[in-house]
Amino acid sequence: MMTTPCTMPSTPSSDLLIRNAEVYDGSGSPAFRADVALRAGRIAAIAAAGSLQAQPGARLIDAQGLALAPGFIDVHTHDDRQVLDAPAMLPKLTQGVTTVITGNCGISLAPWQATMAPPAPLSLIGTQPDYRYASVADYASSVQDARPAVNVGMLIGHSTLRVNAMRDTQAPATAQEIEAMRALLDEGMRAGALGFSSGLFYKTSSHANNEEVIALVSVAAEHGGIYTSHIRDEYDGVIDALNEACDAGRAARLPVVLSHHKCAGPANWGRSSETLALITERRRTQAVGLDAYPYVAGSTVLDPDYVDGVIRIMVSWSQAHPQMAGRDLSDIAAEWGVDQKEAARRLHPAGAVYFQMREDDVRRVLSYPHTMIGSDGLPHDAHPHPRLWGSFPRVLGHYCREEQLFTLPEAIRRMTSLSADTFGLKQRGRVAVGCWADLVLFDPATVADRASFAQPKQAAAGIVCVLVNGEVALEGGVPAAARHGRVLRRQEERYSPAE
Repeated sequence: MMTTPCTMPSTPSSDLLIRNAEVYDGSGSPAFRADVALRAGRIAAIAAAGSLQAQPGARLIDAQGLALAPGFIDVHTHDDRQVLDAPAMLPKLTQGVTTVITGNCGISLAPWQATMAPPAPLSLIGTQPDYRYASVADYASSVQDARPAVNVGMLIGHSTLRVNAMRDTQAPATAQEIEAMRALLDEGMRAGALGFSSGLFYKTSSHANNEEVIALVSVAAEHGGIYTSHIRDEYDGVIDALNEACDAGRAARLPVVLSHHKCAGPANWGRSSETLALITERRRTQAVGLDAYPYVAGSTVLDPDYVDGVIRIMVSWSQAHPQMAGRDLSDIAAEWGVDQKEAARRLHPAGAVYFQMREDDVRRVLSYPHTMIGSDGLPHDAHPHPRLWGSFPRVLGHYCREEQLFTLPEAIRRMTSLSADTFGLKQRGRVAVGCWADLVLFDPATVADRASFAQPKQAAAGIVCVLVNGEVALEGGVPAAARHGRVLRRQEERYSPAE
């Protein structure tokens, strides 16, 4: 039985006792049957099944036949506004997710007080009134006031810094503009952000060279942060783009996470063997991780430049023609009597789901032992990609139980301790005495994603109970009235209680 890295509290009395659970502690080790007692939001005791007694007034949960795991950590989200506007966070809570990492792909709500409509891709998470935070500290305070149902770790986005500090984002930053961005990033790191993210693929950042990125990444490194990168090219230039991101991390001496790793477009299908070999080689000399979602389609803004007339594209939202959400671009183009690029122009501004990957690449990336799971869901899309509601149960049900891509302990490790360790959340991601009691009870025999491309807003099956910071957050599919999520500030989370 694994109970490290945290230490046993001096008083093992409990506020809640989970009995007879099959405990998957997040380490990848086999499950063991145990009772788990919670006190003051943390795990107070773990002992053989049937050996712990509930204290007077404590709640008892009988977990017979159920798996107990650390709450899942969604390392790649765009929930920056969702945690404020819909703090019940049902798309994530119903999957067993207890922590979300916001600010990915260079897109974060802070720090920027918008004086114009946000350009793509910042428009994916908010309109001009939503970008109202002069500092990351202001944003964190608003999140804490909203008290979302899940914990929130923050990244600071490169594109957000650029629109804040630059007159023209369609150019490299000047030395003065870089210094302005460094100052904003320094404030955000001091306010508790976990690190810095970039999205060099997007037009708001594509003109930035790696010297600009390194100048910013170095600020995150000074504070012990992390660098996550939506690389410049996931298509034909994927190898050069992976090297560019890794070079930045090596220059600044901080960990790099390669976001939603994929080989996109038919011309690159099958190249995941090549890209994963490169990552393995890089890992010999520097800290490199990656995340992925368990689907063959991605989702982002609908841009005519991304339309090739070959892959299937489904519209997820359109400001000009909202009634087209959920329809294939090819069908819309045929109905309008135009080609797909022209249809995309008419739909703009809009978002889309791109069926740009092949299943063997998805399986190979998911099988890679250093791959974390991140949904990359876009919660404000009218017809979102099903990954928003289904990523984590899809890993457990489809890829683990049905396809046997990995064992259940290993699947859980990819969604818990690996993620917590990578992002410096040392008090989370494990069922261990002294750690925060972010936990999920689920049925391994029935857990499954129900969200589909046709019906994407569907809660998962088999998620029985979710606890956040020791409090029941979801039970029987019903959210609790009170919410207990927290802003996870880097300075407070980076050490385990034993340290």
